[in-house]
This record gives sequence, structure tokens and C-alpha cells, in this order.
Amino acid sequence: MNILVTGNNGYVGSVLTELLLEKGYEVTGLDTNYYEECKVFDFKNNVRQISKDVRDISADDLKNIDCIIHLAALSNDPLGELETSLTSDINFLATVKLAQLAKKAGVKRFIYASSQSMYGVSNLDEELDEDNSDKNPLTAYAKTKWEAECELKKLCDFNFIVVCFRPSTVFGASPMLRCDIVFNNLVASAYTTGKIEIKSDGTPWRPVVHVRDVSSAFIAGLEAPEELIAGQSFNVGIKDGNYTVRQLAEAAQRAVPGSSLVFTGEHGSDSRTYKVSFKKILTVLKDYYKPEWDLDKGGKELVDLFKRIGFTEEQFRGRNCNRLGQIKYLLENNKLSKDLRWINQSK
Repeated sequence: MNILVTGNNGYVGSVLTELLLEKGYEVTGLDTNYYEECKVFDFKNNVRQISKDVRDISADDLKNIDCIIHLAALSNDPLGELETSLTSDINFLATVKLAQLAKKAGVKRFIYASSQSMYGVSNLDEELDEDNSDKNPLTAYAKTKWEAECELKKLCDFNFIVVCFRPSTVFGASPMLRCDIVFNNLVASAYTTGKIEIKSDGTPWRPVVHVRDVSSAFIAGLEAPEELIAGQSFNVGIKDGNYTVRQLAEAAQRAVPGSSLVFTGEHGSDSRTYKVSFKKILTVLKDYYKPEWDLDKGGKELVDLFKRIGFTEEQFRGRNCNRLGQIKYLLENNKLSKDLRWINQSK
């Protein structure tokens, strides 16, 4: 089976691609390679590679593709606010175009990497579920993810199965490491500076999930019977996978014994707080999605990686582990145009 992974050279995509290859799938990758300088260690990438902006994908790129796992996007809220019209072009319009082309090309399954950010701020009396909770997307990134889901599901039929996965905030080691996501940031700070500084009072709730568990959810989208997934959305996380910021910080401190933990409280009680239900994925897909990673296991993995590569505070604070910083660098050095296309380079 030939799987097209868009964004295959990113934080999640590089891990997912290795897992797919290990399971014997044939993989084609598509990536515009904004983050090719961000690699912290080598990874298996012996795939047919299409170096192209997802906005420019054509029918020819989809020949002999059986399924698509669509990760490519402006990947978080700060990036999405760089230029909101670009966020719509890349995360919404290009996604719908890709799905339309895929359906015409005879692709059988379209697995979409969505986001829990579409829920917005929640009432903590209830955990947010996929089908009954209100959607209140507050950012351009969140809005595009919700809008794309709605349009993709209109394309779903017996011959073209669409399933949407909404991951919690991801953590864990990857060849294309990110330190601009909450748990990775806390562990990296503890390791490189000896200190974890929390600017809220530590009470906000955050669901998190390991990058390998997210990848296994996407693989479940390939392997589960179509009647379980067609037209469905799934929150991706683990049992008891909601944590307060204090709990995340304490887990980071356990990963780096001797590090200090300070709550400055300068931002008061952060209004961005939400709990998410993972009951649906853990019941409906229980035979296909079997998460294995908790905070302590993931924290140890990160520290082992930092030791292996000699990770420094300069790297932690630098652009290579910060997606917004990398994009700004490429813009400021005239490597990318304002519409985030490469200038005078063949990518």
C-alpha cells in the first residue's frame, strides 16, 4: 500500500514516516522543507520525495497513491497569526483541493491531522468530546482546522473514506525536534538552564500526547475497518491525558533531577484551559490505537536525546527548535517571500 504523507519532514511526519516504513508500507512524502535546518539527528527517509508546496499539488503527484495522511499546515497558533489569509490558503483551501484531487484520483482514504484548538476555552465541568461539545475556534489556525473538517466530510463516501484526528498538544523526541510546545519546552528548559519557570499560577489544564502515539492514531486510520472511521473525528490522547500546567512542570522536574521549579504568577490564572475526552478513540478504535507513552516515559526519552546530541541552551532558545522563529528567519533573510514561497530556490 502506497501512503502519501504530506509534511513528512516535520516534527510528527518524520516519526510517522519511520513507523510506516517499519510496518512495511510504501511511503511517498511531500514537504516544502521550511524546517530542513532543524534536524537534530538522522532518520529513515528512504521514500519517494516530492519537494513541493502543498498549495501546488497536482493530480500527477497522486498517481498510484492508495491513502493520504495530511499533516502539512502552518503548524500552530503563533504561526497561523503571521498572516491570516495565508493560514486559510494553506490550512483550508489547499487541504480541500488536495482531497478533491485525491477523490478524483481514486485514493481510498484521506486521514486528516486536525486540532483540538477548535474547541476554544471550555467549561471545565465537562470534558470536551468530538460530537457534542461546541466548537469555538479563537485563532486563524483553529478556524481553518474546523472549516477543513466540515468540507472534507462532505467528500466522504463509500469510495473515499475521510477520518479526522484531533491530537492533544504533542510532546516527545523527534528528529525534527520542537521546543515551542509545552512539555518539550519545560523539559528542555530544565535540562539546559536547570530551571523551570511557569508564568501562570499552574492551574490551567492541558491535554498532551506523545508523538509516537499520535503517529499510531494516524496508522489506525489506515488499518481500522472503514465502518469505524468513515466521516468520524477523534480526539487523540491517552486515558487520564489531561494535566494541569503544574503537573506538566513537575513531570519535567522529575525528568531532570535537581532542576528548580518556580511559579511567577505574573500572568495570573490563564484563561486558556480545557479538558478533553478520549473515550471515543479508546473505545471505538481500541483494537487499533494502543497508546504507550506517558509523561515520565516521554520526559526520560527527551533527556536521553539531549544527552546524546549535547543539547545546549543556545539550541533550546534558537530558531531551529522554534517553528515561528525559523519562518521569521527565512522571511527576514529573503529566503521566503511574503506568501511563504521559496525565493530563487528549487525546493
